[in-house]
Parts: sequence; C-alpha cells; structure tokens
Amino acid sequence: MNPRVEPLPPEQWDGFLARVVEGTGPYNVFTTLARHPALFQAWIGFGAALLYGTLPARDRELAVLRTAHNRGSAYEWAQHVRLAREAGLAEAEIEAVRGHGHGWGAGDRLVLDVADEMHRSGDVTDETWEALCARYDEPGRIELVMLVAHYDMLAVVLTTLRVPLEDAGTALTGAGDPPDPPAGSS
Repeated sequence: MNPRVEPLPPEQWDGFLARVVEGTGPYNVFTTLARHPALFQAWIGFGAALLYGTLPARDRELAVLRTAHNRGSAYEWAQHVRLAREAGLAEAEIEAVRGHGHGWGAGDRLVLDVADEMHRSGDVTDETWEALCARYDEPGRIELVMLVAHYDMLAVVLTTLRVPLEDAGTALTGAGDPPDPPAGSS
C-alpha cells in the first residue's frame, strides 16, 4: 500500500528532525509526522516521556505490542519487537502477545488485560482497576493507561497515513511477522 503522506526526504529535514534522526535513525514514523513540525515536536516529547517513563520496560513493551496486535498495526509491532527483546521478553512471549496460548504470570496478564479492555471499551473494569491499584502506585497507573491510549492513537495514525515499514537495512526488528488483528476487531 502506498503512503498517503510520504516521509520527508533528507534534503527537507529541519534541524529538529535531523537531531531526532541522528539519535534514533531515519524511521518513517518520524519523517512522516515531521511534515507537521509543531505537532511533531510536541508529540515527540510526549512519546519519549512514555517510552522512557517509570514503568518497567517489560510492562511497557507488553502493553505496546498488545496494542499493536489489537489494532493490527504492522508498523508499531515491527518497531517494538526489538524493544521487547531488550526488555527481556523471549521470542515465545512475543509470539504469545498475539493471543497464542501462554502461561502469563499475574503481572503480565494484568498488563495485557488493560490493553485488551481499553481496546474493547476505552475503559477498564473495576476488577482490573483494583488489580492495577495493588500493583502500581498512582503515577504508574496513570502512565500505563496513557501508554496504552497513546500507542492506540499512534497505531490509528500510522494505519491511516499508511506509514511504510522501513526496509530491512533500517528496520528495528529482525524476525517477527506483523500482527494479525484479532477476530472481530476494528
């Protein structure tokens, strides 16, 4: 599928985008969203605050991968497989995020439940909230909810703009196919 908004070519990068790319790589998410410089600059700070927040990296990446799976976002999935590995998730766990049977521990299951419930209803059940209260402090609960909501929003943006996956030489991932959206999902 062709992009609806083409990533900016290097000769059109402003100083801000050039600094971002220097630190991260020329990822299409950045070079596409940078076509709206003011929004891109505001978003990159917010995204970085969530990516490098206070949640354990494992929890963060479980939430992001499950959100990517729920939204069928190949781009988001591809970019976060490497980060999930770095956070200590095994290949079998990464595969299991797609809903393929796995004996998740209670903490992991809670993170996946939050992503699933927010995807289905834009909320979590009172039971799930009570479990969140037992596991995380108040800032942690807020951060997890904002993380899932942010990556859900980003998945919609990436899909709608048709942001292309990077080529094999640029991609963050390595192995791992994009997610199959769950049956009956949007």
